Amino acid sequence: MATMPPPLRRAAALLLVVLAGVLASTARADLVISKADRRVDLTSHIVRVLASLKVENVGPDPVSQVLLAFPNIQAKNLAAIRAFGSEGKVKGQSTVLPIQVVQPSGAPPELTFFSALLPKPLEKGKTLYLDVLTVFTHSLQPFPEEITQAEAQLVVYQDSAHYLSPYPVKAQTLAIRLPGGRVESYTRHPNAKLVDSELKYGPFHDLPPFSYLPVIVHFENNNPFAVAKEVIREIEISHWGNVQITEHYNIAHGGARLKGEFSRIDYQSRPYVRGVSSFRHLIAKLPPRAHSIYYRDEIGNISTSHLWSDSMKTQLEIEPRFPLFGGWQTTFTVGYGLPLKDFVFYSDGKRFLNITFGSPLEEILIEKLIVKVVLPEGSKDIEVSAPFPTQKWQEVKYSHLDIVGRPVVVLEKPDVIPEHNLYFQVYYKFNNISLLREPLMLISGFFLLFVACIVYMRTDMSISKSSPSYLAKLQWDEVQATVQKIQGIFEQCLAVHDKLEASLRDLSRTGDIQSCKAARKAADAQFKELSKDLKPLLTTLHSSPQSYQIWPKVEDLIAKEREMQEKLMTRHSTVVDSFEKKLRGQDVENRIALQQQKIAALRQEVESLLEYISEI
Repeated sequence: MATMPPPLRRAAALLLVVLAGVLASTARADLVISKADRRVDLTSHIVRVLASLKVENVGPDPVSQVLLAFPNIQAKNLAAIRAFGSEGKVKGQSTVLPIQVVQPSGAPPELTFFSALLPKPLEKGKTLYLDVLTVFTHSLQPFPEEITQAEAQLVVYQDSAHYLSPYPVKAQTLAIRLPGGRVESYTRHPNAKLVDSELKYGPFHDLPPFSYLPVIVHFENNNPFAVAKEVIREIEISHWGNVQITEHYNIAHGGARLKGEFSRIDYQSRPYVRGVSSFRHLIAKLPPRAHSIYYRDEIGNISTSHLWSDSMKTQLEIEPRFPLFGGWQTTFTVGYGLPLKDFVFYSDGKRFLNITFGSPLEEILIEKLIVKVVLPEGSKDIEVSAPFPTQKWQEVKYSHLDIVGRPVVVLEKPDVIPEHNLYFQVYYKFNNISLLREPLMLISGFFLLFVACIVYMRTDMSISKSSPSYLAKLQWDEVQATVQKIQGIFEQCLAVHDKLEASLRDLSRTGDIQSCKAARKAADAQFKELSKDLKPLLTTLHSSPQSYQIWPKVEDLIAKEREMQEKLMTRHSTVVDSFEKKLRGQDVENRIALQQQKIAALRQEVESLLEYISEI
């Protein structure tokens, strides 16, 4: 027999004790299961069990329900249960049977009972063919719970080789389908047989009610254990022709936790050996006419995805930024658009959305799924029809150009599996006139904007020309224009100064005294002409009341420039006179040294005053 982990061993022992005490008190003698064939699918981390039962009524009275029993340790992980039945000597067309939780009299609290309600009572001697599909989550326990990067993942599954039922069972078999790979151990009974990747137990005959024979299988399962801690699925309806789907995922690897360090080099060189227990991608099957598909996370768009589409389906392969090992998790967002006419219909005065409830990702367990249906603004009389129980409430969402907000229907359900990916409906009333609300708001907004622009352009917003502030502004503008002209004259004076300096340099180089005198004479004429142009400007500036700040600086500038002009002309005469007397160069330098220093200082002061006046 396989080595059983301690928690499973204690649970099995407790269950055997409980069942031994309830065989007589809870047995139902009206029905007999003449044949029970069970098939357990362990190829995924979601366990699916299909029980095909042949039920006979051997009692005197008609029976309207069939009880289904599960241990509490197994029922707490039950995510979905469905029953299909057909009455007759041979198995025919099956109908879906309603399922509800019941508590039969005398039933122990360690067992959970469900009742499959028959469409009509099963008469004495009649036969019912019943197929029961049960789906369990968290039923595969990693053992060991931690593995290294290079190790394969081993899991343990516990069940009963006998079909646990409140009715006697004449004949039964059990077939367990494994994912392939290594089978570490399994419970060996005399009629147990492992063929390829299928483990078979039975047949068993003439078993009493609540017969239980523990079975434990320890095997390798490296398929993706994709567990979403939370998924928020938003479905936004726009009657302009689109249904926008946005899905926010927080996915973790629910298998054996990674022990030790992760080596990217080893993983990339041998990914199927050095990362066999991880998974790198997920498959999402979208509706065939999905468009505008994107896949991103908090960083931005994720380019490691592949899309295939045809007339029957659209398949999106999602590859996270890094491989997921046990205990690792990642978050991302998937969005796409759908044609409105494929999912929103009209019936009996109401529109209704008909779309699937769950996630399009394959073989994913969602521990908490929140579906938000955002209806157009103005929707009313909202009703929801779901194929299974959910928590429901309503919210309001505000988007662009909304006034009262858009009604949002919120559905929440725990432990959602692919079997829950069924169609649900949201019914609501919506007036087509409401479609014109946003266009009319835009048209009105632009119209008012244009009217405001026309009024603004035709309105005289200027200050009155007789107001003191307007007159002061005109005076200040006149002062600025005058100052600019004065600055131009002084800059011309400085240019004449530079020409005089250049004539002295030419004199020392060529000795042409006549040319130097002609340059001085021309400069003197230019100075007189500039002084003549300056007088009316100074008169205008002095007479303006707005020039009180700048006038002292202008007066100082005039005095400094005239002094520099006089010093420069004196120095020019001294140099020319020295050249006529044929004095030595050193003697000439000595005669003009003090004048040169004074001229340089005055030049610097004049330029500083010009810069100051320009800033004002």
